Amino acid sequence: MIAYIEGTIIYLGNQSVIVLVNGLGYEVYISAGELSKIKIGEQIKLYCYNNIREDASDLYGFSKVGDLELFKLLIGVSGIGPKTALGVFSLGGADRIQSAIAAADVDFFTSVPRLGKKNAQKIIIDLKSKIGGLADLDLAGDSTAKDVISALETLGFNRRESNEAFRQVREPGMSVDILIKNTLRFLGRK
Repeated sequence: MIAYIEGTIIYLGNQSVIVLVNGLGYEVYISAGELSKIKIGEQIKLYCYNNIREDASDLYGFSKVGDLELFKLLIGVSGIGPKTALGVFSLGGADRIQSAIAAADVDFFTSVPRLGKKNAQKIIIDLKSKIGGLADLDLAGDSTAKDVISALETLGFNRRESNEAFRQVREPGMSVDILIKNTLRFLGRK
């Protein structure tokens, strides 16, 4: 199984590159964002996922190991294949994807070709609890989140458990007061 490739880019396609490694050329599918940053002749290092099927063996590459881990989580969702998951990465990096999952942003995922509303909801439901394992999302950039988390910290809760509680109870349009009450109820059940 191929897990890492380091070599020279000899071809740029619409969705893939060919990387020359010791005289062998490997076609690797990468996101549009990654593709726009590279040129023929450059050196590249990619962490890879080798998707083996009955009729093909495809490589999907990522410059960061964290992106590869998130990609594996995405394809672990029923109905999401590697090409669709790579399409999600073309909308934004891992941080943007994790934020969309945490905020239950269905519209973000439905803008990917061949990804309907039901599968977008599946991604959010399946991965919402798992993305905390990849990185503790800091929601402090959001003013509502900052207010709620600050209030919880004043009451003696640490930032991590405050972030987790906030992610679990947050729904669009909720006021700070309601969010604080709901996060306290959530934390009381733990």
